[in-house]
Amino acid sequence: MTQASSQAPIRGVWSASLTPLESDGRVAHDLLAKHCRDLFARGCAGITLFGTTGEGQSFSVAERKETLEKLLAAGISPAQVTVGTGCAALPDTAELTRHAASLGVAGVLALPPFFWREPGDDGVYAAFAKLIELIGGAKTRLLLYHIPQVTGVPVPPAVVARLANEFPGMVAGVKDSSGNWDNTVALLKIPGLTILVGHEPYLPRAIKAGAAGTICGLGNYRPELIRRLHDSAGKAEEGRLVEVVNKLVQLVTGVPFVPAIKTLMAAESGEQRWLNVRTPLLAPPEAERRRLIAAAQGFDAEAKAAA
Repeated sequence: MTQASSQAPIRGVWSASLTPLESDGRVAHDLLAKHCRDLFARGCAGITLFGTTGEGQSFSVAERKETLEKLLAAGISPAQVTVGTGCAALPDTAELTRHAASLGVAGVLALPPFFWREPGDDGVYAAFAKLIELIGGAKTRLLLYHIPQVTGVPVPPAVVARLANEFPGMVAGVKDSSGNWDNTVALLKIPGLTILVGHEPYLPRAIKAGAAGTICGLGNYRPELIRRLHDSAGKAEEGRLVEVVNKLVQLVTGVPFVPAIKTLMAAESGEQRWLNVRTPLLAPPEAERRRLIAAAQGFDAEAKAAA
């Protein structure tokens, strides 16, 4: 049976990295590497490429391979990288997974079959089982990606438990971005899995319940805050930090999340390439950008006062 990599556990704060773009839509490889180094310096243990926040489904197989190769060539350690490899076609997912595994990344983030709605538990199980068959002897760790509000297809705890039992070691864990605490609790009851939450306000509670950490989008913009939230589990400042992070979540979820975060990154860094997104996403109009930036400045002032 195929076994996973023997790399260090995936724990702590991992940022679901944005994908910076040139004005013509190509990946801005220099800015991506700079961003990753900055995230590590500011408290992130690792990054995930081409997840939801990274606009993964907007890039071709070739683009995703090239981006990973160039990021590692820029000196980013593969042990600090996980990669979203999900595609609508399983052979493409398998190709990206084998490629990532060959480069020694810490793991891959695997989506359920998201185009064919209502496949049922057996269909979701079959899709992941077929992926494992297709990647053959590739040594990597699969993190199953549960984000039903985006994919329309859940990865239920019963299916996770079945896959973990059938493919021990290979099925290493779950990224639970559902924002459903009961689902997270059910996943944490499955022995031997790495559970990472995507909904940032749950992070301290999840850590106390046995979760390994988070892969989250807000880590791009305020990594120090998310790291403090992670480290606050069971401490006096936990409740206050959860309130602060909840306010940041509310600030960026009233509009499409990725353009909102990219807008704030551009405003803070002065790097206008952060404003570029791939269709069907669109950069916010100027009035909306000004509103977002003003709201973020208000949030920062409030967060500083609460520190």
